[in-house]
Amino acid sequence: MMEGLIGLLDPWLWWIVGLVLLIAELLLPGVFLMWIGIAALALGILSLAFSSFAFWIWQLQLLLFAAFSVLAILGGRKLLAKGDAPPDEPFLNRRTASLVGRSGVLTEAIDGGRGRMRLDDTIWIVEGPDLPEGTHVRVISGEGERLSVEPGQKA
Repeated sequence: MMEGLIGLLDPWLWWIVGLVLLIAELLLPGVFLMWIGIAALALGILSLAFSSFAFWIWQLQLLLFAAFSVLAILGGRKLLAKGDAPPDEPFLNRRTASLVGRSGVLTEAIDGGRGRMRLDDTIWIVEGPDLPEGTHVRVISGEGERLSVEPGQKA
């Protein structure tokens, strides 16, 4: 019974498999099933052309499907890797990194290695050498919510 169904659907079986995989790609996360679905559709094209020939046996079809799947996955990875453009907002979600090099004035003296400074609309905890309030400082690094500063010149 199963062989009769496969024999009846033989030219179209790979098209059905390919479309099912592409639909599954829409429902599942990732971009993996798409390449296997494309491989199945490519085999469907070959199956339409060669299904009447004696050499077009199911073992050859499975072997070609495996090879096409590997080629499609490798080609897809290469294609997607080319699309990696540098981000237009390199400091997005890394606010302290965007402040490196900026200058400001201490609003609270650095005593014992810690103080505060205002940059834009935010008061930041700063670390650095002991300095009096009102000193001009320059941000040299940032980690988490703390900035490291050094004495700077008036901006």
